Amino acid sequence: MNAATAETAATTASRESGSTPEIAPQRLLQRLILPYEASPDIVPLYIEAEDARSGATGGAFGLGGASDRDIADPGGSPRGASPAQVDVSELSDRHAARIPAHSMRSFGTYFNAFPASYWRRWTPVRRIRLTIRTAGSGHLIVMRSTARGTLQRQESRNVSGGPADQVFDLPLTAFGDGGWYWFDAYAGQEPLTILGAEWTADADLARTDGTFSISMTTMNKVPYCLDNIRTIAEDPDLRELLDVMYVIDQGSDRLRDHAGELDPLQETLGEQLQIIEQGNIGGSGGFSRGMYEASTGGASTYVINCDDDIVLEAESLIRMTTFADFATRPTIVGAHMFDLNNRSVLHTFGEVVDPWRIQPALANPGAEMGHDFALDPLRSTPWLHRRADVDYNGWWSCLIPTETVRAIGLSLPVFIKWDDAEYGLRAKKAGYPTVSLPGAGVWHMSWVDKDDLVGWQAYFHERNRIITALLHSPYSRGGRVIKESQFMDVKHLISMQYYTEAGRLMAQRDVLEGPDALHPSIGTKLPEIRGMAAGFDDAVSRKDQDLYPPVQIDKPPRKGRPFSEPGRLKLPVWTVKALAKQLVKPTKAQAEENPQAAIAHIDAKWWRLSAYDSALVSNAEGTQVSWYKRDPRQVREMLTGAIGAHLDLHRRWPELQSTYRRAAAHLTSFEAWERTFAENPAPVRAQDAEQSGSAGAGATTTGGSPA
Repeated sequence: MNAATAETAATTASRESGSTPEIAPQRLLQRLILPYEASPDIVPLYIEAEDARSGATGGAFGLGGASDRDIADPGGSPRGASPAQVDVSELSDRHAARIPAHSMRSFGTYFNAFPASYWRRWTPVRRIRLTIRTAGSGHLIVMRSTARGTLQRQESRNVSGGPADQVFDLPLTAFGDGGWYWFDAYAGQEPLTILGAEWTADADLARTDGTFSISMTTMNKVPYCLDNIRTIAEDPDLRELLDVMYVIDQGSDRLRDHAGELDPLQETLGEQLQIIEQGNIGGSGGFSRGMYEASTGGASTYVINCDDDIVLEAESLIRMTTFADFATRPTIVGAHMFDLNNRSVLHTFGEVVDPWRIQPALANPGAEMGHDFALDPLRSTPWLHRRADVDYNGWWSCLIPTETVRAIGLSLPVFIKWDDAEYGLRAKKAGYPTVSLPGAGVWHMSWVDKDDLVGWQAYFHERNRIITALLHSPYSRGGRVIKESQFMDVKHLISMQYYTEAGRLMAQRDVLEGPDALHPSIGTKLPEIRGMAAGFDDAVSRKDQDLYPPVQIDKPPRKGRPFSEPGRLKLPVWTVKALAKQLVKPTKAQAEENPQAAIAHIDAKWWRLSAYDSALVSNAEGTQVSWYKRDPRQVREMLTGAIGAHLDLHRRWPELQSTYRRAAAHLTSFEAWERTFAENPAPVRAQDAEQSGSAGAGATTTGGSPA
């Protein structure tokens, strides 16, 4: 239905002017959808129950003005006040909505507004058609917004009787920097039913008519993975576009161990579902395997990388594919990420890589991370109306043309962290842009309440950020990367986070060793890092604080004042004093016997931890507690190692940059990854060996080694 063209015929009665518009082959771009699960926390993403309200009231004309955050709602209610919600009992249909008498409903929402500026910027479409099928009497208003977030009435019409199609031909010429289209519907004396709504465009403007495969990497998250397979299996429109769903199983709890749930799905999907088991070579290895299969299979126009622990809005994959079909040139199309545990909250609207720091940054000025549509709807949030042009999209759900994969290769073999950002930067250099498409979203566990800069993941953050800088930084010696890396080493050391620092030092040494070890070590580096944990107090954790000796405070804060971060002017002197203490001052004997404080993770800042010789510190999830203990010997050795590594990075940067850039094409090549897949098969478990012995030799997976 969504890949094929459809003619939308408009009748004379459906036009105010009385003229019949030209009938042209139309292709569906986007259709009205309502949630499968009519839960109050996600309803605001689909439908609203209030009149249009704008958060933009001023006109700075480029001369400066009030921040969007400080602009009040012209209707009188401040931004952040919860708007009226639609009663979930109204929502019983996926593509239709019944509007009670004397009520209005707005479809100016994340999943139902049309992101006009993105179609204007990245496709040849310059005119779209909105067809709304109605039954009953009422009024329709087509609205649009500007890049500043101001709202404008485009067209309005009274409707009655029906069912009848109401057709609006709408230009896209004025959306150069931002803006959306949507429609609001008002019921009169009787209820008004919206039987459906479609945004279409001339079909011949599409560059291709593509299909996709899915690359989903999973690691011991069977329930999530099965739910996503089920979502795919139960959506006929999605399956029309799907070639193969490749599930790359790298865990010890394998999907095939759950035959009672998997087998019916396998029977339904048939050859559209292939489970491939391999060793744990991380997200970059799992996604690369799916990208490889999709790009060598010969059928798929696109491959969509998806995390396993997401909740899919199935329509998102259809919209991503349609947008990619219409894109002027082959384009990576990503979905936004919503918070799985707070489903009206959008994690980010679009990200770029700060070239000076090689750190992710929000694409839009004034944008905020963690935007709650239940508090601040699309129409009242100005920054959401400015188009966000991005460098990359997270691989929680990201469509990549297989043409792009064949041209620039697979992921860097970096296990996890920075693989998606580096791929976006690499694709951009090769002429393949990335678009984070509004109206395409998935729910994923947010990392706002996680801290993956501490612990075993610190190795991958540090190594892969430096490698990304070597490959893509436009600045001499990586801009600020080396300096910031050294600062982070100092912060971890004065925070008594020695296991984290050990991983960072290993990462720096591995970068200096060059790129040749990236593929051979991809399956062994994580066990090596985790194997170091037993040697560090801060890496050993217990479930409850009471399992440690009681806290004994031997020296209260000075004058009872709470700890505070040193200001910019005082920071150099403060750092010298803090480091001197860490390097030479012996720890108090009592601190070896009893922790001096119990510190919640949210309060475990470097400038607070540095005040103690020992402290109990909880992890970000609140599930474990570790006993941090100051060790001057560790600090001296690690600080010496960090200074030496950073001096070497600074001195050797041009040489390393040349080495990594020469190696990049090989590292990401199909041939290199074929060897890595073959060298990292799924480990044979005891139960597998028993089954193999009793049944004779035979395949244990669907799919096999590509070598």
